[in-house]
Amino acid sequence: MRFNLLGPLEIVADNGRAATLSTPKVCQVLALLLIRPNEIVSVGALVEELWADHPPRSAVTTLQTYVYHARRIFAQQELVRPDRELLVTRPPGYLVDVTEDEVDAAVFTRLTRRGRTLLDDGRLEEASRVLREALDLWRGAALANVSAGTVLRGQITHLEELKIRAIELRMEAEQRLGRHRELIPELRALVCAYPLNEWFHAQLITALNRSGRRAEALQAYHDLRRILDEELGVLPTPEVQQLQLDLLNIGHLPLPADRDRAGVELSSSPS
Repeated sequence: MRFNLLGPLEIVADNGRAATLSTPKVCQVLALLLIRPNEIVSVGALVEELWADHPPRSAVTTLQTYVYHARRIFAQQELVRPDRELLVTRPPGYLVDVTEDEVDAAVFTRLTRRGRTLLDDGRLEEASRVLREALDLWRGAALANVSAGTVLRGQITHLEELKIRAIELRMEAEQRLGRHRELIPELRALVCAYPLNEWFHAQLITALNRSGRRAEALQAYHDLRRILDEELGVLPTPEVQQLQLDLLNIGHLPLPADRDRAGVELSSSPS
């Protein structure tokens, strides 16, 4: 089987046939269990996810009904072998019993860890390839078709932060390989997608300058300064301001190496 969370929720059988999931609350329960694979998710966490601070008196019974419907979907649509117990009741809650390779979010996390290790070891080509493979798993916003409550939103935010970190790591690998020109289109897209991420802006400034486009690098700095002023009323960080000073003074920038800036730990998920 394949459980795809990095985009709309998809459950795909071994034969390639996708499950039809039409009940929003059932999708919500499955999404929270799948985003924490092989981990017991307590009844309390599931109730909080479904109803926040206002659970009905029948919350536990209703949750049991949603779990029953999920199991029935797996059986009726023949998504799992009859002898496989996928959705397991295990006090104080439930878990989804899967292998790491069956959940795209788990594969993404593993590949990102591997990419960072390769980068630390100076194996830049391999790091770039593995990190690109990890990022290619994303098909859009995580669980884009699931109505998420507070618990699930926290997990989704964690995944999105890991995605940004994987992008940063791959950018560093590519920069260290000297592929500045090739990175410019992607970096322009990234600063549009993440306008307040100063690290992406710094990479764009560096890539432009190292491609012989000093004037555009200065313009990229002024664009960042304007965005930060309009949105937050602040100046760029001293490190980014130094990039501008270096451009004005010598027209050449050192390669930024602070890839641990605001990085998140590559754990599978927060507790």
